[in-house]
Amino acid sequence: MNLNNCYKILGIDPGSNITGYAIIGVDGYELSLIDIGCINVKKVNDHFERIKIIHSTVKELINHQRPNVLSIEGPYYGQNVQSMLKLGRAQGVVIAAALEFGIDVYEYAPRRVKISVTGNGRASKEQVAGMINNILQLQDDSLPFDATDAAAIALCYYYSDYSNFIPKEELHTSKNKWLKFVKENPDRIIQK
Repeated sequence: MNLNNCYKILGIDPGSNITGYAIIGVDGYELSLIDIGCINVKKVNDHFERIKIIHSTVKELINHQRPNVLSIEGPYYGQNVQSMLKLGRAQGVVIAAALEFGIDVYEYAPRRVKISVTGNGRASKEQVAGMINNILQLQDDSLPFDATDAAAIALCYYYSDYSNFIPKEELHTSKNKWLKFVKENPDRIIQK
C-alpha cells in the first residue's frame, strides 16, 4: 500500500486525561495501521492547559499525516457531571482541530463502535483490543486501550461507509446483482 496516496481515517478516543488516536490507511479492501498512540496529559494539573495540549497535538498530527476524515467517539452519559463536561471539552477541541483543516467529522456512539468491530455492543476493552490486533494484523498486545479504542473508532467509519472504498466497477456489479435478486424474488419484498 502506498501510504502517501491512500485514504486516511483518523480515529480519536477523546479523554481529558488520555486521548487515544489511530490513523488507518485504506486502499480498496486493504487496511494498514499508519500511526497509533496516546496523548497523555494526566500529569498536567490545569484542565485548560490539558485542553490546549490535546488541541495542539491533534493539529500537529493532522498537519503531519493529512487524514481525509476524523472519526470520533461521541459522548457517553455517566453519573459524574464534571467528568462529562471535561470529556466534552476534549471532544470539542479535537473536532475544532479537524474543522480548522477542513476535515469532515463523523461521530459514533461507543456501543456502535463496539458492535462494528466485535459484533457485541457490550464488548470489553480487552475484546476490542483483541479484534483490532486481529483485523489490522498487529503483533503488539501492549498497546494502551485508549489507542486500540481509537483504532476501533476509525474502523467504525470504514465499516459504516465501506461503499466509498469499493472500486466503482465492483460497486456497480454488486448493485446489479442486488437488482437482479429483487427482480427474481418479488415475493420477498415487504410492502408497507
